[in-house]
Amino acid sequence: MLELNERGLGRIEAWQAAGVELPRYDRGKIAENTLDHPRWLHFGAGNIFRSLIAKAQQKLLNEGLADTGIIAAGTPDSESIDRVYRPHDNLTLLVEMAADGHLRKEVLASVAEALCADPFRTDDYARLVRAFENPSLQLVSFTVTEKGYALTEAGGAYTEEARRDFDAGPERAEQVMAAAAALAYRRYLKGAFPLAFVSLDNCPHNGDVLRTGLTTVAREWAARGLAEEGFVRYLEDRSRVSFPLTMIDKITPRPSAAIREELTKLGIGGLEETTSSRHTHAAPFVNAETAEYLVIEDDFPAGRPPLEAAGILFADRETVNRTDRMKVTACLNPLHTALAVTGCLLGYARIADEMRDPLLRRLAERIGRDEGLPVVEDPGILPPEKFLDEVLNERLPNPFIPDTPQRIASDTSKKIGIRFGHTIRAHKDRNDLDAANLTAIPLAVAAWCRYLLGIDDTGTPFEPSPDPRLDELRERLLRQDGTQAKAAKAQTAGLPDAAALNVRAILADTELFGVDLYEAGLGAKIEGMFRGMLDGPGAVRRTLERELGYEAAEASSIERSERS
Repeated sequence: MLELNERGLGRIEAWQAAGVELPRYDRGKIAENTLDHPRWLHFGAGNIFRSLIAKAQQKLLNEGLADTGIIAAGTPDSESIDRVYRPHDNLTLLVEMAADGHLRKEVLASVAEALCADPFRTDDYARLVRAFENPSLQLVSFTVTEKGYALTEAGGAYTEEARRDFDAGPERAEQVMAAAAALAYRRYLKGAFPLAFVSLDNCPHNGDVLRTGLTTVAREWAARGLAEEGFVRYLEDRSRVSFPLTMIDKITPRPSAAIREELTKLGIGGLEETTSSRHTHAAPFVNAETAEYLVIEDDFPAGRPPLEAAGILFADRETVNRTDRMKVTACLNPLHTALAVTGCLLGYARIADEMRDPLLRRLAERIGRDEGLPVVEDPGILPPEKFLDEVLNERLPNPFIPDTPQRIASDTSKKIGIRFGHTIRAHKDRNDLDAANLTAIPLAVAAWCRYLLGIDDTGTPFEPSPDPRLDELRERLLRQDGTQAKAAKAQTAGLPDAAALNVRAILADTELFGVDLYEAGLGAKIEGMFRGMLDGPGAVRRTLERELGYEAAEASSIERSERS
C-alpha cells in the first residue's frame, strides 16, 4: 500500500498510476528556507486551509514563484497537529470532487512545518517565537471559525477564558486570540517589524473582527502592566500592521467514507478518520468541491507572495466588502441555511439530495434569484448572476460532495440575521420594493423556528445541531405568557399545539435578525407560516408547497420525469 509520508512519496510511479499529482519542488530545500526566512504562518490548520490556502502556495512552489512554505500553527485547544500532520510528515492528500464524478487528487507539501501554538509545548512554541521575531515574516493568516475570535459572551461581558488570558499575560496565553497576540508581542519587542494579520474565516468584516480581538487582548495586558503601551500603538498603526478584509468560499465537508474507500482501492492506505476530544473530524485527506474563491484586500505592509498567480483575487476594501455581501447575504449562504433547516425537518442527509427535490430547489431559487439578486450590489470582480448560477446548477447539486444539512445548521442563531436580515432591510428600504411581499425568506425563518422544536415532519424527534443559543431560544418558544407550555413540554409525545408556543418571542428579537420583522410587515406572516408547519405530519412540506405555489402533483410529475 502507498503511504502518505516522505518515505511513501518515493514511489513516484505508483502515485502516478493512482492518478495523484505530486509536488514538483525540492521539499527539503523549501523546509530549510522556511526555517531561515519564514514568510507565512497560519493559525488553524483545518480542512479549508488545506484545500484552498495550502493548495495555492503549492502552485507557487511548483511554478518557482515561491521558495518557502507555510508554517501551520495548531490553535492551543486543537489536536490536529498531533493527529493529522505529524504522522504524515505534514503532507495532505487533496481530493477535489467535480459534479461529473471526476476526482482530482494531489499530494500537498506546502506546509513546511506544523507546530502547536501552546506555551506549554516549549519546543514548538520556541520555533513559533523565532518565526515571529524574524523580519522576513510577511503575513499571519487565520481559519479558526467565528468562535476563535470571541472574547465576549452574548451580553458583552468577557468570557471566563478571555479573563483568564488577560490575567495570565503573554507568557501563558491559551486561547487563540491571546496566543496570537503573545507572539505578536514578541515581534514588537524584537523590532516592531511590519506584518499583515489576515482572517480567512467566513464572517463579515473578518479583518476588523481580528483587529478588535488582538488589540483588545493587548489593551487588557497593558492595563495590567503585563505588556508595554507601545504594543497597542504598534497594532493600531496601519502603516506597520494591517488587517485586510477577505472573502473565502469553498465547501470542504468532513472526510467522506466513500472517498476513503476509493483511495484505498487505488492502493493508498492509512487514511482513517480520527475524532478529537472536542468531536471534530479529520483525516490525512481532504475532500472538497472544485469551485473556490478567495478575494483579499491588498494591504500588506511587509509584502506578500504573488498569490494572484494561484487564482486568488486582490482588490480594494470596498470591493471585498461587496463580494462578501453578495455571497453571505444573497447568493450562497442564505440558500445553504434554508436548505439546512428544511433538510433536517424533511429527513435529508445530504444537501445534494435536497437539490433533487423540486420543492426545495424552488425554495433555494426563490431566495437567490427572486429575493436576493434584486438587492445585491455587483462587486465588479465576480458577477452575481454567474456566481448564483454556479451555486444552483453545479455546486449545491454536486452528488459527490457529502455535505449535510445537519452540519450547515450548526450555529444558525449566529448567522440568520446576516444571511436574511440584510435582504429584508434592503427590500424594506427600497422605494420600488416591499419587504412584506417576500415569501421564500420568511419561509426559511419559519422553518428555522419549527426546527428548534427538534421534531421532524413525520413527528419523529431529532437532535438539533449545536448552537450556542439553542436552549435559550427553545425556552422562549415553549413559553406562553410566562408559563411553561404543557403541550410543548412532552415533545416526544408529538407536535405541540401552535397556540401553546410563543414564536413571537423569537421573531421580535431585532438583535437576532438585525431587523424588526414586524415593522417590515413580515412578523405576522412568519407566525402564520410557522403555525401551518405544526398542522400534523407532513405540514412542513404542505406549507412550503402552498406558499411557493408548488402543488404536490406538480412535484410528483417532475420527479417522475427526472427518474425516467
